[in-house]
Amino acid sequence: MWMLAAAVALAAAGCMLRKELVGCAADRDCRLDRVCEGGRCVWPTYPSRLAPAPTIAASSTTTVPVVAGQTQPLAPRPTPAEAGPPGAMFRFGPEHRGRSPYRAPTSRPHILWSMETRGPVTSSPAIAADGSIVVGSHDGELYLVGRDGKPVWRFATGDLVFSSPALVGGGIAYIGSDDDHLYALDLGGRRALWRFRIGSCPQSVGVGPEASRCDVDAGPTVGPDGVIYTGGDAVYAINADGTLRWRFVTGGHVASAPALLPDGTAVAGSQDNLVYAIAPNGTKRWDFRAGDDVESAPAIGEDGTVYVGSDDGKLYALAPTGQLLWAFTTGGDIRASPALGPDGTIYVGAFDALMYAIRRDGTLSWTFRTGDRIVSSALVDAAGTVIFGSQDDRLYALDTEGHPRWSVELGGDVDSSPVLAADGVIYVGSDDRRLYALGPPGR
Repeated sequence: MWMLAAAVALAAAGCMLRKELVGCAADRDCRLDRVCEGGRCVWPTYPSRLAPAPTIAASSTTTVPVVAGQTQPLAPRPTPAEAGPPGAMFRFGPEHRGRSPYRAPTSRPHILWSMETRGPVTSSPAIAADGSIVVGSHDGELYLVGRDGKPVWRFATGDLVFSSPALVGGGIAYIGSDDDHLYALDLGGRRALWRFRIGSCPQSVGVGPEASRCDVDAGPTVGPDGVIYTGGDAVYAINADGTLRWRFVTGGHVASAPALLPDGTAVAGSQDNLVYAIAPNGTKRWDFRAGDDVESAPAIGEDGTVYVGSDDGKLYALAPTGQLLWAFTTGGDIRASPALGPDGTIYVGAFDALMYAIRRDGTLSWTFRTGDRIVSSALVDAAGTVIFGSQDDRLYALDTEGHPRWSVELGGDVDSSPVLAADGVIYVGSDDRRLYALGPPGR
């Protein structure tokens, strides 16, 4: 009997060790549409999956080799620009509240158009001042799309694009890529301005720890002064001209967009289980330890409260000084960013397929069950309608009491976070490799 018990214990220890060493035990341990094969998270092969980093002709500057933490200038450097319109940045601003000033359709919208890419679209779209849409794809490209759904311009990076674009005044877009670069693009001039190398990982594409540690999945988030915040092997603050302001080292990959407190403190989660608060000069103000990886992008309330989810299945509310206010336990990993309603209600989805509405005191208001995991971050419109996607291939709209207003079936998992235009059109990506525009009935 003791031999059997010892064998079981040894096997369990071996499984734990295998998971630790090789990265996964099941598909749910892998990010988004990675799958677990032989204990490792791997990607399906897309047309541009292994394309080298792009070579772009310089204009008035000389192209130089890119080294860790150095900018490759490709065109005259921009000066800090004003923020773009609502919907021009992930979660609608550096606080990541996910709150739109516009109203979504109250009845079931129909699909106005869809635009096909060559890879899943998990990036959250951004809306430019002229109404065009900018979005990244796992085919390694950034797409500029007209309001009619026709591609206007494409920019190829060297690897998958998880990052959601951030747009600022003057038609400048910032986008990160898993080729370990943050790019600044001039949308009007159809050109790259600069690219900044994140970290010094020996392998910039492919799979494995050294190929993923410096991936630029996080954000970018643009502050009021034009500073760009992103992550990879650390948290980075990058000036609008592409030069490094500071780099804050973390103990794990930073996969989600940093958020900003009113005083300019950057708050970011890491796969070392910590939430970090970093002062404007790049020094640590505080950290908070969760029970597992923190891949949810933080949201900042009007009073400075930090709301952030973790793979330990908890949503945390932290004081601006880092103290725990409360923790709410769900039934699965939380990788979506919380959305904050006008009344302070927090909306967040989890891997248990539930959308949660949580009061400001940390108590449950209601839940709504979908058919699969929720990775998409919710949007709250001007009427309080909550809109989000699920891996059951649907986009949902709920009223403030959690009752369904409508749902629309798309062609694949909806991990992308929706954005809303002033005319009520919703833009969202799907794992079926398409960007969708959904409009009110009668359009």
